Amino acid sequence: MKGNKVLILGDGLLGTELVKQTGWDMVSRKNDDFDITNTETYHNLLKVEWGVVQYSPYDVIINCVADTDTYSEKKENHWNVNYEGVSNLVDFCNKWKITLVHISTDFVYANSKPGATELDVPVHAANWYSYTKLLGDGHIQLKSNDYLLLRGTHKETPFKHKKAWITQIGNFDYIDVITKLIISLIKKEAKGIYNVGTEPKTMYELAKRTNPNVTPAYELFHETTATNVVISVEKMKKKLKDKN
Repeated sequence: MKGNKVLILGDGLLGTELVKQTGWDMVSRKNDDFDITNTETYHNLLKVEWGVVQYSPYDVIINCVADTDTYSEKKENHWNVNYEGVSNLVDFCNKWKITLVHISTDFVYANSKPGATELDVPVHAANWYSYTKLLGDGHIQLKSNDYLLLRGTHKETPFKHKKAWITQIGNFDYIDVITKLIISLIKKEAKGIYNVGTEPKTMYELAKRTNPNVTPAYELFHETTATNVVISVEKMKKKLKDKN
């Protein structure tokens, strides 16, 4: 990836951690008035002089923008951000010959078989978040000319809640750990779909690592909360071990 110029979209948990670990450029929804659903704000991603678009200074764009209000029933915003916005971004990256790195979620596997690989059929949870994220994934696979699609879950560190689900198991990990894996895949110039995560664990086991006072929770927050989101990360491990 020598010489490539990278831009991060979104100033949330992941976008902020990516900047912290790499120093890559970032466009913020809050500070730069960027709106993934409004292509008129895409001038933030281009080199513009005297009102004339000159070129895109970026070779790679990492999309960390999403409506992550997992259990919200306000479907319109999920559709607008997680699908329509992704569609806009795919068209933009194709036009300017930019590699799109899209951050998806392991919730697209919520009702798939445990240990699902990138080749298995993803079956989403029964909520608008996972449904529109899966549709966004599908659009990228069909329409993007050059993409890396990453599925996983990252958590804030230290774990800030008093309780953590002992009934939910997956390959999730803390934000700094997942971010390092994402950066490594990007630098390896990985393409296609990759599941991202570490060894399977319960959310309670993860929480105990940074919050010794956390107590186990057995009742799930919502009826669509996935209890088993264990995925196969063997493809990721193999890519990261590749010395070429």
